[in-house]
Amino acid sequence: MAEKQLDDCDGSLPAGLAPARLTLFGEFALAGPDGSAIVLPNRRARALLAILALAPGHSLARETITGLLWPGRFEAQARASLRQCLLELGKILDAHDCAILSVARDTVALNPGCVTSDLAELDLALAVGDVELVRGMLGSIGAKRLLGPMQFGEEFGRWLHARRAEVDARIGISIGDAVDRLQRAGNAPTASRLAQAWAVRGAQGHLSGLTDGDERIRIAVMPFQALGVPEGQDYFADGIVDELISTLGQVSQLLVTGRTSSFHFRSSDLPLSAIATALGVSHIIEGSVQRQGDRVRVHVHLVDGATGFELWGGRYDGTLDDIFQLQEQVAQAVTAAIGAALDVTLPSPLVAGLTHHKRAYDLYLQGRALNARLFGDGVLTRAVELVEEAVALDPNFAEAWVLLGDIRQRMGIYLAGTDQTEASSIMADCVRKALAIKPNLGLAYGLLALHEFTQNNIVGSLDLAFKGFEVEPHNPAVSVRLGGLLLFCGLTQQGMHYLDLAIDQDPVDGRHYMVRSAGQLNLGLIDAAIADAQRSVDLGFPSVWLGLYHAIAGNHDIAVEAYQQTRHLIKNSIPPPSGLGSLPPEMIDAYWLVAAKGVCSGKAEDRDHYCRTLDMLHATMADKEHTAITLPAVFMAYTELVYATIGTRITLGNLACLMSIWTEYEPMCRIWQHEEFIPFAQRIGMAAAWDKYGWPDLLPVPTNRA
Repeated sequence: MAEKQLDDCDGSLPAGLAPARLTLFGEFALAGPDGSAIVLPNRRARALLAILALAPGHSLARETITGLLWPGRFEAQARASLRQCLLELGKILDAHDCAILSVARDTVALNPGCVTSDLAELDLALAVGDVELVRGMLGSIGAKRLLGPMQFGEEFGRWLHARRAEVDARIGISIGDAVDRLQRAGNAPTASRLAQAWAVRGAQGHLSGLTDGDERIRIAVMPFQALGVPEGQDYFADGIVDELISTLGQVSQLLVTGRTSSFHFRSSDLPLSAIATALGVSHIIEGSVQRQGDRVRVHVHLVDGATGFELWGGRYDGTLDDIFQLQEQVAQAVTAAIGAALDVTLPSPLVAGLTHHKRAYDLYLQGRALNARLFGDGVLTRAVELVEEAVALDPNFAEAWVLLGDIRQRMGIYLAGTDQTEASSIMADCVRKALAIKPNLGLAYGLLALHEFTQNNIVGSLDLAFKGFEVEPHNPAVSVRLGGLLLFCGLTQQGMHYLDLAIDQDPVDGRHYMVRSAGQLNLGLIDAAIADAQRSVDLGFPSVWLGLYHAIAGNHDIAVEAYQQTRHLIKNSIPPPSGLGSLPPEMIDAYWLVAAKGVCSGKAEDRDHYCRTLDMLHATMADKEHTAITLPAVFMAYTELVYATIGTRITLGNLACLMSIWTEYEPMCRIWQHEEFIPFAQRIGMAAAWDKYGWPDLLPVPTNRA
């Protein structure tokens, strides 16, 4: 029976016995260890196995499963339905000597050593680099959607759409990386064959944008070549691309890849078909911008992502005085070309002029280009100077005010010595000015939401974040902020929906994976958390979370090394004690080694050493709530210091530390289990947010609440 299967399979199989196999692409199917088909008459039983297969090696809470398969039922009724389903499924599996289920009181999982799937086999082939095997598997899978026609209502539909997007994006990125490696190794023919094998899937429906639950056409706008300008002065061409992305994003039938993902391939030698594969798009827009004085010439081309062939091209001339009309002309021509290529009717987008001041616009573009770089000495400081000059020239330049607020927010997080309270206040003032001019700027609401969180107005914070998403649902910068704020409040399931959207919208932005990795951990998916954190690191973001997750998984040596690597990226984010100047490189290296061992080695003496170091920093630093203190205190569950920092004041920097406490993994779980946690949550307004938006899964709902 199902309950007995806990002891029947320990994750290994007797010699000579093959694992059971699930088919997840197309029509769901189950084959027993002997290869014979196992018929499951109950469609929810089939869905149950599929749900578990997409969380390999991990247990899922019964409440998670019932929410997907029996939505709208009372909890007791739903749990009873699940229990009956497990009993019936267990009988069928027992009859076929197929011990693949692991059933506990509150959780259900698959025994990983006893079952495999077509998806798992493809992932393994990609991991070991067996290109020919991957090509064969892709040929077999073709355009089959994950779980084919399976459907159980709106909640399951949203979950399934997110899983489809996640799986195809993950495979596409892995194939893109493999193609890149083959190209660099001089094996262009094999690289081309692999790209073509994946493109077949796209050509038959996946990359066409006509996917189940989301019929938008997926496109990417690549960085335009800046002609006739010195190296590093391509900000104007980048600005043309940014506005084109924004304008095309207004067309409801289009899903335009976010800027970060497109610009990730600026210097890539990959063919456009391989880039389309990695981004999961059907079409690519590329071009060039030539500027001579006030004259501007734009060349633009529409490329078929599956074949790399140009479908359409055009040339457009204008001046800086009519730059927005020129951008509108280009956007409308591109939209019409996409419609013609796919035989669909698309509305013509309109470009709203940002400013009539040419110099202000130029400064804005320069500041935006620097803000996109994020890391680097003096980058954010210079960006502020440029954008402040822009709004001084045109105080009604709403988008420039939003950009200025965003830069101030980033300075508060990443720039050592920045007054956190002042940074948040300035950011809020900037975005309020923007909203007074244009009330439809989603990012402005998202930034203001961050400020309200620091003011202990968490209900107001979430209200603003949801408003921002309502205004700009297709902006990944808006989606990720809403998802992050929900994670900060322990509302992980809700938050993951918006984080999945952000990654779907912008699949090569490391920040999105960094935040989602915390959500994966909170759901008990340690392997998924490691994968997301590794992806974030690969895309240029700090590796502290990757180190933490490896430590939780017991990979302490790997964890220490990963955590310590952060010093190369954010060394300037570690503020020195008061009275000291900038820290010398050898001191920074020594600090990060102590930090890495304290968080990741698993040794009590290393933890104690780092805790004493944090005590010293807390006693001597001007900013006693700095993230450099709070985050490692959270990671090590140094609860006294956690509540002495984040419990004293929420700042732009340390509020993100909250996303790492909502887990059942040791040691972080001790923070929300601490006697001070509920009073802390009540004091900062988090409990009020729970009353409105839902109670965290990890906390029992008080009897005096609904």
